[in-house]
Amino acid sequence: MAIVPIMCDWRALKANGPSALAVENPVAAGQDFRIPPRNSPEYCRFRKAKSQRRAQPHEEEHFMKTGIKISLAFVAAAFAAPALANDSTGYLAAGGLVLTRTPDIEMRSEDLYVSEKEIRVRYRFFNTSKADIKTLVAFPIPDLPPLNDNDYALPGSDPVNFLGFETKVDGKPVANGIEQRAEADGSDCTGLLKSLNVPLSPVQEGTRNALNALGAEQKAKLVKAGIAREEEADYGKGMKKYLVPAWTLKSTFHWEQVFPARKELFVEHRYTPSVGGNVGFLINGDGKFNAGILAEYKTRYCVDSDFLAAMRRAQKAAGENRLLPETQLEYVLVTGANWAVPIKEFRLVADKGSPENLISFCATGVKKTGPTQFEVRYKDYTPDRNLQVLIVHRPQ
Repeated sequence: MAIVPIMCDWRALKANGPSALAVENPVAAGQDFRIPPRNSPEYCRFRKAKSQRRAQPHEEEHFMKTGIKISLAFVAAAFAAPALANDSTGYLAAGGLVLTRTPDIEMRSEDLYVSEKEIRVRYRFFNTSKADIKTLVAFPIPDLPPLNDNDYALPGSDPVNFLGFETKVDGKPVANGIEQRAEADGSDCTGLLKSLNVPLSPVQEGTRNALNALGAEQKAKLVKAGIAREEEADYGKGMKKYLVPAWTLKSTFHWEQVFPARKELFVEHRYTPSVGGNVGFLINGDGKFNAGILAEYKTRYCVDSDFLAAMRRAQKAAGENRLLPETQLEYVLVTGANWAVPIKEFRLVADKGSPENLISFCATGVKKTGPTQFEVRYKDYTPDRNLQVLIVHRPQ
């Protein structure tokens, strides 16, 4: 689907007071809902409100038992670009810890909890050698591309730790260092931005303010280098040209860790995931499925006939022309073999947030362990793909 540029005057909307942005999920609120016309003030309010809220949990339970193995592990994370489409909020995929490659550290267990509100992981490592090993442990944060005309979900307002990442080793908090690098067209522009006192985060309002406070010569230099670009917008003073970021921010939390000889070490981390959302993508208000989206969802989330039947029942119960909200999240794992042997014990708990939600993801041996939770256990596990989760919400 084509991406259509949206010219929305966010500042003007904000100036109109909190009510201009406090748009609740109309589907969950039991109201008839249709997406407003593009480039209208109502559409801009819809986009802004949608990007600021997390979809409300409400749906019927469902899970997939397919022949596709879940890929969840401890990886050298390769972060995907945000999944963007019309009238949607994209997500930024994050994953687990990364160790400097060593044959002497094995992962004896990994316990992963995934939900819309929180990711929690607990690792049990063992140093098989006769000597202590000091190595670098890192947590790559998803790349932050410029927003341009599309949006994606940021769970926090901190320009550095927007995921709220926290780490503990053997139950004690760890102070993380941070490395940040700004790139535009493959070139490092960190030093130049810092010399101009421009914040490195391309998505913060303060960054745009700093860019537009620069002199004409400095602005022209950034545009020529592809570090910034001009766009026209109306912020209450008529259409004018403004400078906006065109760089991507790459960040990594890291610390040095000693793995004691012939001993186990427990490492835990937690963060708030970036969760994408849209309404009425898979099933229309008239109960018909979008063929293109359906094919994609079968591959990405392993939706099957049972899931689709449950979704159609939810759509029918909601009423004609009512749209079902969908949210998506991803846990990046891929094939970074930084451990000596396969994970001896792996456990996943996927939580759909509400007993009435629909949830779908690719896994084998899924067991329901509670009203909202589903469990997967593997032994001697080697991950082969990312975990991608689809949650559909029922109108109340």
